[in-house]
Amino acid sequence: MRHISTVIIGAGQAGLAMSKCLSDRSVTHVVIERGEIAHAWISERWDSLRLLTPNWQSRLPGYAYSGDAPDGFMTMPQIAEYLRGYAACCAAPVEERTTVTSVTSQGFGYRVETTQGAWQCDNVVLATGACAQAQIPQLAHNLPPGVASMTPMSYKSPAQLDPGGVLVVGASASGTQIAAELRAAGHDVTLAVGSHLRAPRSYRGRDIQWWLDRSGVLDACLDHLDDIDRIRRLPSMQLVGDATLAALDLNTLRARGVQIVGRIAGIREGYAQFSGALANHCALSDLKLNRLLESFDAWAESQTLSGLKPPHRLEPTEVGRDPVLRLRLDDGHIRTVIWATGYCPDFHWLDLPVFNAKGGIDHTFGVVGPGLYVLGMPAQQRRKSAFIDGVGADAEVLANHLIHNRASRVA
Repeated sequence: MRHISTVIIGAGQAGLAMSKCLSDRSVTHVVIERGEIAHAWISERWDSLRLLTPNWQSRLPGYAYSGDAPDGFMTMPQIAEYLRGYAACCAAPVEERTTVTSVTSQGFGYRVETTQGAWQCDNVVLATGACAQAQIPQLAHNLPPGVASMTPMSYKSPAQLDPGGVLVVGASASGTQIAAELRAAGHDVTLAVGSHLRAPRSYRGRDIQWWLDRSGVLDACLDHLDDIDRIRRLPSMQLVGDATLAALDLNTLRARGVQIVGRIAGIREGYAQFSGALANHCALSDLKLNRLLESFDAWAESQTLSGLKPPHRLEPTEVGRDPVLRLRLDDGHIRTVIWATGYCPDFHWLDLPVFNAKGGIDHTFGVVGPGLYVLGMPAQQRRKSAFIDGVGADAEVLANHLIHNRASRVA
């Protein structure tokens, strides 16, 4: 058995950022990765996906984008190349193609079993991310025979789908992008919409991420909020990594021929049933968007910024007078259902009493327990915690906590 101070599990942006922070503090550690560096970006995303944040926003501790397209959006291979470059630059001690099979407590530390042997360590950092597996609702088991079921992690391109209609369930970034791509490929597409966050790609001549970054929205710490869980459950904005497209919202999709229906409520007797609350969900999303834009306008005025276009508002989301409340699934028209209903972590190998009643890990801004940390979770410490641009600040905080905790143990 090998002994080391810290084991980091996962070599994506979170694990590599933590590695850099520990190296800066002379903490011996190893990074365990089940595949190659940035494995999930390569193998668990669809072919046409681009990062939703501009290249200039790809910032990690001691490292930043240095290419000639700061306002562009990286493809999945480019993200993987970027992260591999970061690992090389930082000399991150990554053990690739090594799968963690269990993490248990041992003495005052932990035992990490892997397919390449065991580690004894004082600290473990869970950096496998919040999107390790797709969430699929129970009602998916009621799909009629002959209807294929997929998720954004198994979907790659329209070419893999059978000819025919597609029902996309979920209208956050993944669902809207996949619906648009399938419609452009000639499929009849129905998009089931629940709670969602509408957003333009740009506002007043600047990318929406510029506004969120410069105005301080993304850097807002969450320790003073009463309902952090609500912030952590917020869906991703309806964005696409394409600066030429003003927005990819429900109005855009409807104009392209996508049928918009309410949140899926059940599947019975060959029919998908939809909620009648589509208008309410859309009105609430429009209200939140307008409040966000108003806050941007107020901030811009307080900063006396020049060169911005005049304020404007998007047209209200069109709902229609006669919402579709059910859709037949057993007549051969709908051939595929894609469940873009969110993601969750996967800690099946973690044999420690740290899970809550819902199966999640309770943590205080990333600290799970003595010597046990989680990194890369949504809104872990700030609104941008799950972004490439956000894990660095969180990693710095956890690294400092680890050092302080180690000193306390010695004392």
